[in-house]
Amino acid sequence: MADPYAAKPAPKPARLLKDKLLRGDTVYGTLIQYAVNPAIVDVIPDGSLDFAIVTAEHNALDLAEFLPLRYALAAKGIACLARTHSREPDDVAKVCDTFDGVVVPYVEDIEHCKRLAAAAVYRPLKGVALERVIREGVWPSERTRQYVTEDRCRDTLFVPMIESVLGVENVDAICAIPGVNALFIGPNDLTTNMGIPNDYDSPALIAMIQKVIDTADRRHVAVGCWFGKPEQAARTQQQGARFMVYSNDGSMLRDAMSKAFGDLRKR
Repeated sequence: MADPYAAKPAPKPARLLKDKLLRGDTVYGTLIQYAVNPAIVDVIPDGSLDFAIVTAEHNALDLAEFLPLRYALAAKGIACLARTHSREPDDVAKVCDTFDGVVVPYVEDIEHCKRLAAAAVYRPLKGVALERVIREGVWPSERTRQYVTEDRCRDTLFVPMIESVLGVENVDAICAIPGVNALFIGPNDLTTNMGIPNDYDSPALIAMIQKVIDTADRRHVAVGCWFGKPEQAARTQQQGARFMVYSNDGSMLRDAMSKAFGDLRKR
């Protein structure tokens, strides 16, 4: 007989994050590009982060080096997503076998996105059987569908990045793909693609972000855009962003040190 007083296992951070997104809540996270020592988790204030995105896209690290951090974050109740450098479905599946979910850069083609999503949330289905699910919604059996969607991949998050004008044009179709939990706008690539590199306060970029948010909202998909300045992040939240990704570990350390020592040297 089960012990009625036994402690129930705490919900996984990925489940908590997914449930918040489904409820329409706003979730808060940051990029981690440099910190691989799991002890860094001790300095993260309680209640500050719902998730972190570890990334090896713009550095010389490998995602495997973030694994100790991933488990330390889980112990603190923070979901850990991994941003891949690759845009190959096999690499997406590999990441999702280890991390709470995946963030895939520069997604703009609808058919490609279907395969990226399937690699994330239909593991371990492959080959002809996977193609039938993608194209016809036909599973090998009801037992297979339940195993994949309700057990193996239930808590996996798939977040494509919108970083081009074509990606923005295809947002509605991308949001309709099963398994898309949120969209993450990359402003550096997007403004470069728009012909206004790094003009993060451009009315054209702001309008583009609003278009993505409004379109995704109709599909009940959360949207976020990375910004390193609080006022820009706040502006995006006012536009309706719910997947808030603010700054990164290196930038926050730089900004804090610059302010602290700048103030001290003025005394």
